[in-house]
Formats: sequence, structure tokens, C-alpha cells
Amino acid sequence: MKIIDLRTMRGPSYFSVKHHKLIVMKVDLEDFADKWSNAVAGLAGRLTKLFPELGKSRVVSDSVKQSAKNPPLTKEQLADGEPLGHVIQHVALELQRLAGMPVYWGKSYPAHEAGVEFVVFAYQEERAGRVAAEAAVEIVESLCRKQKTDIKGIVNELHDIREQEFFGPSTYSIVAEAASRGIPYIQLKNSNIIQLGYGVNQKRIWATTTTYTSHAGVEIAGNKNRTKAMLRDAGVPVPRGTTVYSPEGLRDAIDELGFPIVTKPLDGNHGKGATINISNWKEALAGFKAAQVYSRAVIVEQFVTGFDYRLLVVNGKLIAAAKRTPAAVVGDGESTIQQLIDKVNRDPRRGVGHEKVLTAIKADKHTMAILKARELTLKSVLPQGETLYLKSTANISTGGTASDVTDLVDPYNVLLAERVAGIIGLDICGIDLLTTDIAIPLNETRGAVIEVNAAPGFRMHISPTEGLPRNVAAPVVDMLFPPTSESRIPIIAITGTNGKTTTTRLIAHIVAAQGYKVGFTTTDGIYIQGKQLQKGDCTGGQSAEFVLKDPTVNYAVLETARGGMLRSGLGFTSCDIAVVTNVAADHLGMRDIHTVEEMANVKAVLPRTVKKDGWAVLNADDELVFGMCRQLDCRVALFSMNENNPRILDHVENGGVAAVYEEGYITIYKNSYKLRIDRAAEFPITFGGRATFNIENSLAAALSAYLAGFGRDEIKTALRTFVPSATKTPGRMNVYRFPDFEVIVDYAHNTAGIEKFAEFLDNTPATHKVGVVSGLGDRREEDTIGFSRVIGRICDEVILRQDRDLRGKTAEEIRTLMEHGLRLDKPDLPITYIEDEMQAIDHILTTAQKGSVIVMLTENISGTLKKLDSYEASLMEKTAK
Repeated sequence: MKIIDLRTMRGPSYFSVKHHKLIVMKVDLEDFADKWSNAVAGLAGRLTKLFPELGKSRVVSDSVKQSAKNPPLTKEQLADGEPLGHVIQHVALELQRLAGMPVYWGKSYPAHEAGVEFVVFAYQEERAGRVAAEAAVEIVESLCRKQKTDIKGIVNELHDIREQEFFGPSTYSIVAEAASRGIPYIQLKNSNIIQLGYGVNQKRIWATTTTYTSHAGVEIAGNKNRTKAMLRDAGVPVPRGTTVYSPEGLRDAIDELGFPIVTKPLDGNHGKGATINISNWKEALAGFKAAQVYSRAVIVEQFVTGFDYRLLVVNGKLIAAAKRTPAAVVGDGESTIQQLIDKVNRDPRRGVGHEKVLTAIKADKHTMAILKARELTLKSVLPQGETLYLKSTANISTGGTASDVTDLVDPYNVLLAERVAGIIGLDICGIDLLTTDIAIPLNETRGAVIEVNAAPGFRMHISPTEGLPRNVAAPVVDMLFPPTSESRIPIIAITGTNGKTTTTRLIAHIVAAQGYKVGFTTTDGIYIQGKQLQKGDCTGGQSAEFVLKDPTVNYAVLETARGGMLRSGLGFTSCDIAVVTNVAADHLGMRDIHTVEEMANVKAVLPRTVKKDGWAVLNADDELVFGMCRQLDCRVALFSMNENNPRILDHVENGGVAAVYEEGYITIYKNSYKLRIDRAAEFPITFGGRATFNIENSLAAALSAYLAGFGRDEIKTALRTFVPSATKTPGRMNVYRFPDFEVIVDYAHNTAGIEKFAEFLDNTPATHKVGVVSGLGDRREEDTIGFSRVIGRICDEVILRQDRDLRGKTAEEIRTLMEHGLRLDKPDLPITYIEDEMQAIDHILTTAQKGSVIVMLTENISGTLKKLDSYEASLMEKTAK
């Protein structure tokens, strides 16, 4: 078995609109191509022995048990017979689950090639999903071949990936709360920073620091001496203490403070390097050295007697409180300390790192130092009932436990915590204090605030060992996005075979004309507020995210091509309006899409992501596009070049909204009313009404703008002021009028597109029509022949060239196909073959007949436009002389 193709989906895609994080792999089963699981002797037994949990029913979520949508793969099913692709899918999912990543959804189905399967399954972490994919294929093949298989190594690798890349529990709680409110999120590349919301409405979090976290507050909290001084000046009880830099200074501090004491680094956090309840010089020196690992300056403080409490303040309000207990074991008179640790770690709530509610206890250097100070080892046996604390701090990340005490906090202590957060200046603040009873005012128990933390962990509050879990993420999201605020920006997305770039630009122009700061993507680049920031084909998910991450953008218009939806999915989860211009035979045979119907299913991904109160704008003249209506939960609006289209008439009669081309006008139909926008011939993009394909694009744009809430006059004015040019619409109907001839530069590259262009050229007067064209190597032979046949019909002469990228075919193969198609209807059509595009353009510019129209269907848009600009400049220079 071998993997032919491996893709990662990061949003709605052809493979699933609902499940956004998917691995898609194409597997050649090779020797096992014609076999199902029941045809491989003993496979069922070997597989379930290796994965005992594979076939068991399990809880998929808090409230939903595993259902028919996520069926287990039982031993009985394997014995009855399951496709091996289905087996690989379940193994890939189970490997991730064993590593602490609860993923369940998947599917598998045959590819077009014999013996090849598509295997699609969910992932939690992208890298883990890809590793699981490769491992699953190897494991299933090994089991089929009765080879020895060990999964421990791969599970450990997956677990390590999870710990390295998965959101920590604090970050996850905030992201999950935001997502539950419909607030989108993007993880910024190569960082742990999460963007919540889009464009100008975005906010950011980094663990539990936010857009509103004060840098000064973080600096103050990071300096324990400064923190303590500010709190003391404000009347907050704090321990007496000093800062030392040497053993001599440590001895002087002890002489002044007396035992017991606490040592901790001046700039430490999360309990690192801290040692508590030190009662002799030996322990003090060890604590001093442990603190100096993190900071040369070491704080020495009085040890305040009491329990360790963490109070969490968000946006000035106490949200939660927890009583924390350091990692500990209780003796039974028989077991060694190591055995007691192992027993505690068998608690199913404990795992590695942040994997579970509690963290497994590790006997690290700090633990060993505690044991040594008490003249114990891991082999020592504790007496019955004796409690041994294995850490000097109560952090959950080192194996500690926490009990929720939010409802017990005395009002004095509530006010104290809220004052402390304000004094230090933190929007999210963790306050550590020691007291005998949190239900009694701190000033009465002789307790003290011992530390203030920026970016406090949430795990002890959202998953306490005992007591009520607290949704501490909710007030964070409330702070970032108050009830009246917006998190999203409007998104209009456009797809289709032809016309999507022009439609995108038209809509972006209309929106920008109303004063919005628009970001839009096209096949020629990314534009922010009219400025091109990236060049090239920018119609995939990453380009969409580029726009949605921009903090200046308040409206997004996104061209969305089939390539991105098949390669990695959309860069957004939902949109307000989705436009589908048409579906035609183009790019067939690529990315395993072989029919126009399959291509329509790809394009249908976009309207299926429209919000329920949004709009899908569909071409009623296109059978496949109109057929998308059946898959949609949103509202539907139609457009048509035929005012008598029965689909339009039925739709409007039933209360629908539509746009039609009637009596030369772009008209909006709503119920029995007509709203005429303007005569289509008045829009420069239609070239006086000759470019019918741009009338169609104008219909889609006008209808989208109307649904977005723009008025008739606003739409009319914007369409009248959209003038196609090499700078505004590069490669889309760029017309150069020279003294003796005219040049039209366009990007038409498929049969449907060139047929639309042919209608325009047929209505364009000229003494001689010349095409400068090439074929595409990644198209089917019938597509290349069909495309070239239309060109041959509309042209009197053809200059045949080659693209720089031949895309899988040889230059001779493409030339042969093109010449065959060009001469199907005109056997004597003059064809000049010039391989290099720039040389071909030079040739036609120097040989063009007077009164001719030259059509350049270009691959190198920028190079072609630059050459024509240069030619135009040279003519002007000659005229000036």
C-alpha cells in the first residue's frame, strides 16, 4: 500500500462543509486492491487485539453518544467484510484518540482509478493528523501481511505533537466560548496568538493575556518587589521580606525575618523556583540556589501559615476562587513513595501535561530535594496516614489539585481581590493568597497576598478536582466582545467557472464606493483598500485569511476558486452572500474531479456555507448552478439573462428576489415590483452592451449589492464608474486602441469562456481578426480541441504560442492538439507557430493589418500588459517627434 496524495483541509471543503479539520489521502492498495477485511485471514483478530477500544461504543461528546454517523468498527463487521480504506480510516482516528485527541468523523470511498481509495478523517492537530495517516496505512498493511506491529512509538509521537501544538486548557476555554457565540477564530501562523473575530473587529488572546492586557501591568506583576510595595502602600496585607543576591545576604535576611521563610525568584512565575516553609539553613541555601536558576535576585519572605488560594479577577470582577493543594501522597504503611505516586497517577483524571483535568505527578529534581531534606528516598515507606507533599507549590501543572471555593469567599476578600487587580492594572489577574479560611476577612486571619499573576491559568477553575466548574472564559469573551459589539465583518464570496474575477472586482468597487474599507482577493492578487499587497493567484484559503486578518478591513469580497476548496478548504467558516456565476467543463481530470457534475459539487461548497439569514446568488440560466438550491439552508436569489426564464418567474411568484436583463436594463425583481438599476449599455464593463458575459457579471454584482443593503442609485453610480483597464481589471477585457489596429487582452482559457468571448468578437467590427493563443497542458484533449475550435471559428489568423509552464504535456503535444482544433472548421486557417509569448506579441504588433482586431489570450498577464504599454509609449514618442 502507498499514499498517492495527502492533503489537509482547514475549513469547509468539497469533502465536508460541516467538518473543517480533515486529512484527505488517496491510497493505492496495490496487492490488496481487490480484498476486503474478510478476505484477509485473521485480520479482524489482529486488529482488535492491537486496538482493543476500536470497536467499542463511546461518548463522542458530553451529550451525544456514538451514532450511525460515527459507527465503531467492530470485530464482527471486520469478519463480515469492510473495505480496507474504511479500516485505514478507523485506525487513523483511533491512533489520535489513544494520544489524547478525541476525533471520530471520517469516510472512505473508491477513487476513479481501480484499486485506489479515498480516506478522509478528522484531526485535532494538523501535524498529528498527517502522521496518523501515514502510520495507519503502514499498520494496516503490516497486519494484512501478518507482520509484527507495535503502535507504542507512534502513539508517543502523536502525544508529543499534541502537547506541543494543542491549545492549552486556558486558551481552549476562551476559543470554545467564543466559537459557541459564533465568533470566528484564526490561529496566527507560527505563534500561540489567537485572533478572535475578523478585520477591524478582531481581538487577540495569547493564553490569558488579551488585546486589553496592560504591558505595564504585566511588568509590575513580573517584578515581585514592585508588586509587594504597591500593594503594601494600598493597604493590602503582604508578607515581610527582602531581596538578596548571595548566601551572605540570605543569612542576613533570615536573621531579620526568622524561620519559617519562603524563597522565590524575583522575576519568576507559575511557581518556578519557589520553595516554601523553609525551617533551617540547609533548606534555605537549597531554596536560594533553586530560585537563582530563574533569577539572580531572590526574594526572601516570611512564610505565612495557611492554605493556598487562587482568586481570579476578570475585567475588575472576582470570577472564581480555588483552594490549591500541592502534589502529595498519603502513606499506607506498606507502599514505597514511588508506589504511592504510581497509585495516584492511575487516577483516570491524570495525564501528561494539559492532556486531562489533572497532571500526573513526576518525581523531578524539586521532589528529590524535598525527599532528601527529610532524609527520604523514593523507596522509603511512609507510615499509615502520613501525608507527604512532593512539591513546595500548589500548581496544577506539577500535579497539584484544586477545589472550587468561589461561593465561600468573604465579601472583604472579594473587594480585596478586585482592588489588587486594579492596583496592578491587569484585565485578567490571578491573585495568590495564604489564609486559614477564605470565608473570613484576610485582615482577621493574619493571612497575606503572596503573589499576583498576569496570564493566570484557568484549568483549576474550569476543571477543579472538587466543587463546581466555573465558566471563567465567558467573562473574558464578554469583555472582548460586549453584547452590542460585532466580531465579524460582512463577507461576499464568489465562485464559478467564468466571470468570477470580474464579478469580484465589480462587487468590491460597489462596496468601496459606499465608503467601506474593502479587502478582496482575485486570481491576480490580494487588494486592501484598493492597493495590491500580493500578486499571483490568490483565490485560496490562505488569501482569504490574509484579508480577514487585516485590522483595517471592514468588508471582505473574496474570489473563491475550485483549487483552494480541493486543496485546503475555505479560509472562513461562513459568509453573508455567496455568488455562483456558472459551472462549465474546465479543470476536469484535475484533483480527481472528472465530470461537470462533480465540479458543480465543488462550487456548491460556497453557497452551502452561507449563514441562514444570508443569501446564495445563483445563475438561473445554468442547470447545475440552479440545482444547488436543493442543498441550501439559506435564502436564495436568482439572476438570468432571460426575463422570461420560467425559474425566475416561479421564484418571484413565490416571493423570491431576482435580477434579470430585460429590455436592455439590469432590473431587480421582488414580488410583483421591478427596480430598474440602469441600462446595461451604460456600464463601461459591457462595452456598450456588446460584452454580454459582463452584463451577466453585472447582474450578479448588482443583485449581491442590493441584497447587501445598498440602494439603487448607489449601485447604478458604482457600475457606471467601473471602467475596465489594465490596472483595474488586468487580463480581463483590456482594450488597447492603436492608430491602425486594436488589441484586446483577456484570460479566457476554457471552451465556455471563449464561446462567450466569441459573441463579443462577432459584434466587434474589424477587417481582420487575429488570435494569439496557447493550449494548457493540464486539460483533457477534448477540452483543448473544443477551446481551439472556437478560436479557429472566430479568427482569420492565429499566432500559436506556448505557456511557460506546459503543465504535464510536451510543447509538441499541445501544438498538435491546438492545430487540430483550430482547423476543424477552417482547414486553411493561417497559423504561425512562435513558441515564446513575448516574441509572438512582437511579431503580431509589427505585422498587424490596418483595421484588424488582435485578441491576446495571455498566460503572462503582467508581461503582456507591460509590453503593450511600452509599445504604446513608443508610438507616442514617435508622434511627438
